[in-house]
Order: sequence, then structure tokens, then C-alpha cells
Amino acid sequence: MFTDVLNALNWRYATKRMNGQSIPQATIDRIVEAARLAPSSYGLQPYTLLVIEDPELRAKVQQQAAQQPQLSEGSHLLVFATWTTLDEHHVDEFIALIANEREIPVSELNDYSSAIKGTLETLGDTAAKQQWAARQAYIALGLTLTAAALEGVDATPMEGFDPKELDRLLGLPEKNLNSVVIAALGYRDETRDDTAGQAKVRRPLAQFRQLLA
Repeated sequence: MFTDVLNALNWRYATKRMNGQSIPQATIDRIVEAARLAPSSYGLQPYTLLVIEDPELRAKVQQQAAQQPQLSEGSHLLVFATWTTLDEHHVDEFIALIANEREIPVSELNDYSSAIKGTLETLGDTAAKQQWAARQAYIALGLTLTAAALEGVDATPMEGFDPKELDRLLGLPEKNLNSVVIAALGYRDETRDDTAGQAKVRRPLAQFRQLLA
């Protein structure tokens, strides 16, 4: 199984051109489920995953993302959006969810609730909370890229877009959301992608890994 993961990660790359083929819904569902199961600090998951299939909407997003062709040539677009506000109300909802899923009284989670609220208080202002939430979203992005590779689906993560304009286009402020990173999903077009088939370049393991005594 682990060999399968390594093979998938060696197979994937940041695909530059896609062939327009649609991804089956069942495959999309599995990729999204992998994102949902991603770890986050305290398990709070202070972000929402938006899944966009509509070609016209993806074309509009492309206008805010340096005209990157994967957005229109792909099958789906994922938008990882953090919560604009993050406060005790969200913690209370999360604690209630835990209590319900594990069939335990909310009172048994008082210490855990206090720990989460204490962390949010320590973070302080909205900007710091946004940065913290964004780090959690990037963990989910990593799981998404891995899951897509295991499914034989190409996934290209992108930061090259105008967040404010994308938020406006998708109506995110009204939903208490703020876009952080996006990923185009589809299938590579090796006839038009000059980077297809190139050797994967990563720092050698001896440089990447440092063993501390």
C-alpha cells in the first residue's frame, strides 16, 4: 500500500494543460472525502471546501487567476476557504458535534473546549486567526493532492489568483469565507504540456533530511 502512495506521488506533477475529460462523480466524492478526513489543529477544521464544476464559473475564476488554462481545461475546481471570523461560537458547535458523534455529555469536554478557546484567545486578532486557519487548510490540500494522485487524477494547486476578486465573484464574504488556495482537477494533456514526462526534481534525501542526535 505504501508503495502505491510513493508511486502515485512520483507520478503526479503540477499539470499545466488538461484535456477537458470529466472526472466521474464517485472519484470526486472520494477525493473530497480525503480532504474532509484531513487532520487539523484540535480537529476544528476552520475552513470550507468549495467544489466548482460549472464551466462558465470556472472560466470566470480563470480571469482572476492569471488565465491559467487548467481552470477551463480541467474538470473541477476546488477552493479552500477559511472562515472569516473564528470565535467561541465555532468552538461550541464543534464541541457539540463531538459530544453527539461520541455519545457523551458536553460537560465531559469542558477542558477540551477551554483549551481550544484559549488557543484562539492567544492568537489574538483576526489576521493571526486567518493565518492559523490557512495552515490547517493547507494540510487538507496536501491530502487532496495525494488522494487525487492515487485516483489517477491530476491536481494543480494554485496561489496565483486575486483573493479579493475571487471572493467577490463567489460571494464568499456573505458566507463568512475567505479564499486561501485553489486546485484544478482533471486529466493531463501530454500532447500540449511541455512539462509532462519530465523527471521529478526534489532535493536529495541527504539534503532534505537531517538527523539530530
